[in-house]
Amino acid sequence: MTLKIDKRLRAAQFRTRLARAMQDSATSQSALARQVGVDRSTISQLLTDDGARLPNAHVVGACAAALGVSADWLLSLSDRPESAAELLAGSLSVTEAPRALVDERIFDWHQEAAGYKIRYVPATLPDMLKTRALLEWEYAPHLGRTADQAIGASEDRLTWMRSAQSDYEIAMPLFEIHSFVHGTGYYQGLPLDIRLEQIDRLLTLSEQLYPRLRIYLFDAKRLYAAPITVFGPLLCVFYAGGHYMAFRDRDRIETFTRHFDTLVREADLTARNFPTHLRHLRASIAPENAPDI
Repeated sequence: MTLKIDKRLRAAQFRTRLARAMQDSATSQSALARQVGVDRSTISQLLTDDGARLPNAHVVGACAAALGVSADWLLSLSDRPESAAELLAGSLSVTEAPRALVDERIFDWHQEAAGYKIRYVPATLPDMLKTRALLEWEYAPHLGRTADQAIGASEDRLTWMRSAQSDYEIAMPLFEIHSFVHGTGYYQGLPLDIRLEQIDRLLTLSEQLYPRLRIYLFDAKRLYAAPITVFGPLLCVFYAGGHYMAFRDRDRIETFTRHFDTLVREADLTARNFPTHLRHLRASIAPENAPDI
């Protein structure tokens, strides 16, 4: 709903904001008049007129451009003085996403959001919950000779993330965990012993860290979510293959937070049910070694 402002109040706010913008940019009346293309007396009148009249759209726009603020801010239609382009540049960033584990950028985001709830839809199984054997199988082909060093450094960061004072909600499609358990799709060729070890790790962490760590499984035939992490109220980050798209504006963060909450609310398996479901899957591939259900 648009807030209605009395004409005199809007005119007074325009004068106040115009004067503030001139002061912040160290722009004199004469200099602003030259940039706008009007007489100095016109600028003087804009700053001192006690009436309810506002200048025409051309003058407002020219003043905004000259002073580096938005016309909406001068007219009290926005509380942010930045231009639309500046707001967009500040709220959206696109950075490279190297084929690696927890790179510096991701780790910085997790540290920035320490203490907030972190909502996470991973591209595969969550890296922070993987065993070293699975990390090596998945990343060694891409990291080459530096694989051991990179995995060692990443393990320290993953340990920090698991111990940080943040609540983690993780939502994954059902088919992801099924593909992993049965070694199909993305996990084709993953040895059984690595899968069993990873299942046991998931069981241990999901039970030890509950309720601070909650894993939900949703049906991808009904719901869809791209890989995304919502870092509390601070930012949301999409993983787009070779790049991360990070948003910091409140509206987008709230939109994707609501979408994630829908995944949790309509999940086929809740965090309480996840361990039991995982034990059943484990028994289906290694019944002789299955733990008691």
